[in-house]
Amino acid sequence: MSHVQQAQDFGRVAVLMGGLSAERDISLVSGTAVYEALCRREVDAHSVDVDASIVSTLENGNFDRAFIVLHGRGGEDGTIQGALETLGLPYTGSNVLGSAVAMHKLVCKRVWQGAGLATPACVVLEPGIDLQAVLDELNGRVMVKPVSEGSSIGMASASSVEELHQAWKDAAKYDETVFAEQWISGTEYTVAVLQSDVLPAIRLQTPNEFYDFEAKYQSDATEYRCPCGLDADAETALATLSLKAYQEVGASGWGRVDLMVDGDNKAWLIEINTVPGMTDHSLVPMAARAAGIEFDELVWRILETAQ
Repeated sequence: MSHVQQAQDFGRVAVLMGGLSAERDISLVSGTAVYEALCRREVDAHSVDVDASIVSTLENGNFDRAFIVLHGRGGEDGTIQGALETLGLPYTGSNVLGSAVAMHKLVCKRVWQGAGLATPACVVLEPGIDLQAVLDELNGRVMVKPVSEGSSIGMASASSVEELHQAWKDAAKYDETVFAEQWISGTEYTVAVLQSDVLPAIRLQTPNEFYDFEAKYQSDATEYRCPCGLDADAETALATLSLKAYQEVGASGWGRVDLMVDGDNKAWLIEINTVPGMTDHSLVPMAARAAGIEFDELVWRILETAQ
């Protein structure tokens, strides 16, 4: 990764935010924070609210590179990356393949399983399926997820047929493919990757049932522990696992790996975010600060990944 010394060397930068996904509002907050940071560093940055005309906007904008701050569908799934590849415009973060694999939770799981990495078992919910059999197979309690949403949107836990049916119905509002995942009881951690470096792990604690949308973006009761409380060897092991999980799906540039550690100290991979949040509640900036990297420098380093 080459390091850029002068702001003008980045050229004219499009900060892509907003979009049409369920995470639009969060993306606008993240994107504005990134845009303002680049301006403070005297980068020629321009905020672009992504809509159906984005290709012509970029074609006519004389941009030299793009900083992607689009969360969820259209921004994190390889779609915008493919458009930028076609335009020949360098962009931040993972390429088309890495983005698409990481965003599709089932494909991501299958890649990890093929690599021998631990991730909770799951069952795709399809019409006519025996929901009690699903609960029995997955040890009685599950997390229900739409396959391609972020920010915990559409997720709910279930431990009865009635709860599972309702959670499935709710998740199906966001994606036609929904799955039930084995519930892992334990402690949640997140590990950020920046360029080729692994940042300090963060331990998440919330009074909510799990780290849901409200806990992520709205609650002041959520606690973030960094240092995370693990001993040096355990944190190193978590970092090594996270980097391997990140590389196996083809992610690059920057991102975040979410994990659970159960009562037997076994780490389970949950998911990868290839365009993590950059809001005041966000985890990558928090981990970066713990590593001595302030927000504006973090944004600069992410922009350097647009090669």
